[in-house]
Amino acid sequence: TYARAGLLVNTTPLEAGWVGRLVVELANLADLPLRIYVNEGIGQVIFLESDEECDVSYEDRGGKYQGQTGLTYSKL
Repeated sequence: TYARAGLLVNTTPLEAGWVGRLVVELANLADLPLRIYVNEGIGQVIFLESDEECDVSYEDRGGKYQGQTGLTYSKL
């Protein structure tokens, strides 16, 4: 698998109310180059639906990555 070869796919939650273009973060933890082939699965996105309303959404909090349209560097 890609994970055994050293590929790390960053895991992060998509929060309720977030709007933007999702950026997938990848890192090669191996000492050798890693080739990723077209149409190969490297991760998955799982959407869960809740019966309850979100108390405070990402948009309500003024999330710093709200509305991103491409690669956005860390805004720590």
